Amino acid sequence: MRHVLSFDVEEYFQVESLRGTIGRDDWERWPSRVEPVTAALLDLLDEAGVRATFFVLGWVARRHPRLVRAIADRGHEVASHGYGHRMATDMGRREFAEDVRRARLLLSDLAGQDVLGYRAPTFSVTPANPWAFDVLREQGHGYDSSVFPIRHDRYGWPDFPPRPVRIVWPDGGVLDEYPLATLDTPFGRVPVAGGGYLRALPEPVFRWAWRRLTRAGRPSVFYLHPWELDADQPRVPVGWVNRWRHYVGLSGTAGRLRRLLREFRWTSFRELRAAARPLTRLARESWGEPQRESETVGTSRRPRITKSRVPAR
Repeated sequence: MRHVLSFDVEEYFQVESLRGTIGRDDWERWPSRVEPVTAALLDLLDEAGVRATFFVLGWVARRHPRLVRAIADRGHEVASHGYGHRMATDMGRREFAEDVRRARLLLSDLAGQDVLGYRAPTFSVTPANPWAFDVLREQGHGYDSSVFPIRHDRYGWPDFPPRPVRIVWPDGGVLDEYPLATLDTPFGRVPVAGGGYLRALPEPVFRWAWRRLTRAGRPSVFYLHPWELDADQPRVPVGWVNRWRHYVGLSGTAGRLRRLLREFRWTSFRELRAAARPLTRLARESWGEPQRESETVGTSRRPRITKSRVPAR
């Protein structure tokens, strides 16, 4: 059984934890580090003989087109991280649709492959914006991996199923959702998907959690950002909470990732979906009709799962 290995390709200065200090208008003033650090990551994956999915930010792709081509040429899947690294919860439906469309067209052109996957910045598909699924389907995406089924101060959909599901519309349209990895414990559901959780949790605890997922036969989604392997990135003056979130454990990330690559089996979303693993159906109408941008959207109701199963597309 293989787990899904994914990377969100963005600059270190674009993350939510630094937004209070580095505004969008300041991005061009900061030194870019995404190309060399991602190149080093590609070398590490070649070493391990592993293929992954890279959710590339359109803003980065526009400035580093050779990087997108290198990812594709080395056998990895190119997917979309949107264009401007704005949380989906900060955009209305039309603005979100334009961001999604712009990134998909650019990435498909640069990668020379159809871009089917999407991941929202900061996992920002939540109960507040279920219309994001409608937009992703309309814009030609076949799957999404934006939902983190936990409680968090910035994101999260705690009532969403923790396993992959196929969202089905009344007209027969579908979109597959692959939530980020969590583990059910006697203390509730805990996040173990990677990123800051990989850097902050004791390594034996993190690896124990993934052994549990493996023994349960549960293919799970791991994520990381290339900047999390860059311990020499500039330090940005921010408050202690955001400083801890962004910088904790950077020096040990590469070593932890190498050990995970050795211990577990990994694949990309593209390869996982080609294996036609069955997905549980989730009825889109369980959230009600899609609403206009000017209306209040979202619900805390648990999405309704049906029992029939279909092969992944």
